[in-house]
Amino acid sequence: MASPVAPVAPDTVLVVDFGAQYAQLIARRVREARVYSEIVPSTMPVAEILARKPAAVILSGGPSSVYEPGAPGLDRSLFEAGVPVFGMCYGFQLMATALGGTVDNTGAREYGRTALAVAKPGSTLFEGTPAEQTVWMSHGDACSAAPEGFTVTASTDLVPVAAFENDELRLYGVQYHPEVLHTVHGQQILEHFLYRGAGLTPTWTTENVVEEQVALIRAQVGTRRAICGLSGGVDSAVAAALVHKAIGDRLTCVYVDHGLMRKGETEQVEKDFVAATGVRLKVVDASERFLAALAGVSDPEQKRKIIGREFIRVFEQAQAEIVAEAPGDEPVEFLVQGTLYPDVVESGGGTGTANIKSHHNVGGLPDDLQFELVEPLRKLFKDEVRMVGQELGLPEEIVHRQPFPGPGLGIRIVGEVTRERLDLLREADAIAREELTAAGLDRDIWQCPVVLLADVRSVGVQGDGRTYGHPIVLRPVSSEDAMTADWSRLPYDVLARISTRITNEVKDVNRVVLDVTSKPPGTIEWE
Repeated sequence: MASPVAPVAPDTVLVVDFGAQYAQLIARRVREARVYSEIVPSTMPVAEILARKPAAVILSGGPSSVYEPGAPGLDRSLFEAGVPVFGMCYGFQLMATALGGTVDNTGAREYGRTALAVAKPGSTLFEGTPAEQTVWMSHGDACSAAPEGFTVTASTDLVPVAAFENDELRLYGVQYHPEVLHTVHGQQILEHFLYRGAGLTPTWTTENVVEEQVALIRAQVGTRRAICGLSGGVDSAVAAALVHKAIGDRLTCVYVDHGLMRKGETEQVEKDFVAATGVRLKVVDASERFLAALAGVSDPEQKRKIIGREFIRVFEQAQAEIVAEAPGDEPVEFLVQGTLYPDVVESGGGTGTANIKSHHNVGGLPDDLQFELVEPLRKLFKDEVRMVGQELGLPEEIVHRQPFPGPGLGIRIVGEVTRERLDLLREADAIAREELTAAGLDRDIWQCPVVLLADVRSVGVQGDGRTYGHPIVLRPVSSEDAMTADWSRLPYDVLARISTRITNEVKDVNRVVLDVTSKPPGTIEWE
């Protein structure tokens, strides 16, 4: 069966986010079960949730106590609508209290790995799983009595009701987090809810996403034309390939050489992508324009917005040139972007969450945008995009290329962006990539941003003389979708080679440091 990645209406599972750090992970786990899912904020009224006709609803965990003043609530009508519902952690406690169960604020807390005793091994959720299993807990309150009509199916030493089920109403809940890998049988429990409890069929596949998106693109664009900002990264490449499949030569890809790319980037785009797809490509050298616009700017949000604005202005210029080259053709009215679901979430969209940072193609677009956007990847995570790229037949060099941000090296320089600083960072980045490739680690890490702390200098010694150079930060991370990440444990000898080469070969750098922060609390990029 094909890999999971495409929505098949109407089987959409809505994940209600109560402020959980794992809400995005829940949505991913549902998609891994080949069922399409989306995240909605807990502030969305139940009537609006039901109006979207979800095939099932999952209630996430959250940091609140059900007894806290102002804690997120949920109207009981959701549980009376006949829609299958699965509550996790805080969502489980909300379900219990709304339906007449008892949740006690006992002060007894369970955090981390916990032994779960299954009381009903043949139940809808626990069929085929061990009577004793390890789960991941994170709670202070505890359910001591299930609502009337519910069967208690699991408990722990401290929690008498750690899971309950009502097959007649198709309502289920667990006190723990089945979405995290620390819960050993968590994915199996989630799939039991989807397949057995909600009666859903696992039909969400890469083939579906290609077929559906091609149809949607054709309906949106019609006989008109589109341009796509091609960066050479996975996202824009897959978005362009999808649109090219839908409208053919009515798509022109515009590669903007903004002077913020890595070493050899432009040559790779012109060679690999065009050879693989046959798409029309227009290359625009706008490096002077971008550097002038970024002069004197150090604030990361301002840099992102400037880069986003200048991209659009360059596209508008390219649009005029493309129209002038073929004045009798349909107008160029659409801009294709490789916006992903994590971009939307981190920019404050989709879940009611705070804005973490503006992405150049979400929060960084100007208000007077002259294009209608085409965003065929907007609901996909990064690994799902790679699967779509494989389905479209893109070469491995593109599909499995490590992610690179649209604003380029401009947001990997902490401080003002100048040509000299860009050249310095380009060389350091190229060395890091060369050594990781030589060590065979390209597929073992998600990506390795190389960051220049341009406004920081430290004392060093080289050639028996004092130096006062910049630090370079290595940020190797492992992730599935960029929503969460951990730092990659690279071999010491590889790190040593990278450090030695950078400090020996890159002028004005005398120190290389390793970032060992996970996400959260840190983001992958420094700016």
